[in-house]
Amino acid sequence: MDVAFVARFREEDRVLEHVDESTAGVIFQHQKIPLSEGYCQKVVNGELPELIPDTSLLAAAQEIPETHTIPIGSHLSVPIRLDDNQLFGTLCCFSHQPNPALNAHDMSLLRAFSDLLGLHFSATSAVRHARDKVTHEIRLAMQGNALRPVFQPVYTIATGKLHGFECLSRFDLEPRRPPDQWFKAAHEVGLGLELERHAIDTALGALGSLPTDWLLAVNCSPQLIQSGQLPRLLGSDRDLSRVTLEITEHAAVDDYRALADALAPLRRRGATLAVDDAGAGYSSMRHILHLQPDMIKLDMSITHDVDTDRSRRALAKGLTSFAHEIGSVVVAEGVETAEEFNTLASLGVDLAQGYFFAKPIGPQEALAMGAAI
Repeated sequence: MDVAFVARFREEDRVLEHVDESTAGVIFQHQKIPLSEGYCQKVVNGELPELIPDTSLLAAAQEIPETHTIPIGSHLSVPIRLDDNQLFGTLCCFSHQPNPALNAHDMSLLRAFSDLLGLHFSATSAVRHARDKVTHEIRLAMQGNALRPVFQPVYTIATGKLHGFECLSRFDLEPRRPPDQWFKAAHEVGLGLELERHAIDTALGALGSLPTDWLLAVNCSPQLIQSGQLPRLLGSDRDLSRVTLEITEHAAVDDYRALADALAPLRRRGATLAVDDAGAGYSSMRHILHLQPDMIKLDMSITHDVDTDRSRRALAKGLTSFAHEIGSVVVAEGVETAEEFNTLASLGVDLAQGYFFAKPIGPQEALAMGAAI
């Protein structure tokens, strides 16, 4: 056969998504052809047989203009159906000259290929459907009040005074999933930076109502920092000395120099940089060595049971000494008991947050705490 192609049916036309032909220019990739033209729709409707060894012997084929203009001497076509029996399109091939040797065996082979294509397109359709569903969910999350900011208080260990807040996001819509999974899903469908911007913009709205000596930490990915969108998001008149940008240990960094260059103008304006989840993996140490953060946050896997586990205590002590040596402040995350707090204080940790002090609170509660100072 001279030409073979896969046609995907749409409402009014078919798109030739995969084309293989020996003579250029007859048909081509991504060509759009009305369903009323050609053979494909007529084969699906039963107006033409799937196997036509010689179109000159079939009156219905002779009535189709393409039989003569292309020309088409023999033609084979079978529907491609998805798992739910929905019609995807057709698998077709034809030759410019009649081919009387074509027979049922050739049709069996073509149907086998069609079945394989049906499985393939069912899988890709499922992926596309899942992606569209997640995209819709992310869009909904950014509308109204579906994305809700909460504020985790951070305390100075030496004085017991409130130092500031880490802003976190909660999603009040289905499907219920942890916040990190929402952001991961958003990045997978190309909406990650948009969702991050929305979360940061929502969080920073509370900053003006907080006492001027309180800091607000917001989570941001290296991709957002390097996108150049943060300066516009943070604004030219905001006091960035009150803003801490947190980069998680789990965030991949391909080019530390580029990331440091993107951070430089924000740090010159007073923004501080924190590396989150320190001690949870190798990446956090790379972040610290390359970016020289102002703040290092001990992962809760170190904080939990630090009072009873010698290894955790030694690691917390080592990271704290290292941080102070390079001029960084240390924050312990996930502090849940008085014993953990007292041990961290004895190790010289500077700041702490966790359920021992308070759970994340809503914006109004955070503002009320500010008004009470």
